[in-house]
Amino acid sequence: MNAKRLFRQVHYWLSVAVFIPAAIMFVAGGFLMLKKEVEWIQPGTERGAVEDTIPTISYEQMVDAASQHPEAGIQDWTDIDRIDLRVDRGIAKLRANSGWEVQVDTATAEVLKVAYRRSDTIEAIHDGSWFADWVKLYVFLPVGVILIIMWGTGAYLFLLPYLAKSKKKRTKKAASKPVTN
Repeated sequence: MNAKRLFRQVHYWLSVAVFIPAAIMFVAGGFLMLKKEVEWIQPGTERGAVEDTIPTISYEQMVDAASQHPEAGIQDWTDIDRIDLRVDRGIAKLRANSGWEVQVDTATAEVLKVAYRRSDTIEAIHDGSWFADWVKLYVFLPVGVILIIMWGTGAYLFLLPYLAKSKKKRTKKAASKPVTN
């Protein structure tokens, strides 16, 4: 079997094997590329009253302010996944375990925005961990490796006609040169 036929077969069958997981990765990746532009995916970041300063309110005050919004489901520290402190914007983003985000002004403790954050879920879909932890390692990771192999075989198949044409020209040129002794 020649290399061209082998690479075509490898490329063909690998594309069948990765079709569904790759489609999921591509669609979710497309959404992730738009997360800063589309408010539905990830809430935009507000600006606090005072920017570029160390917060003047405590973390307790931030949690108290966030707990005033029942949709976020924050009652105490155990309901918070993480706090993203944006000193340059004068806010703290409290991300609840429920998927909601509450943006609190770090100078006044005023809640500036409460919105559902879908980007974390989309990222988990993109890397496969949303389905199960084993899917991430044993399905999506191999699909990534297979896509790299497909890229290589596809590049070879794409360049093959150009390489053959170049070789043909060199052979013709060499054959048409007069032999000198």
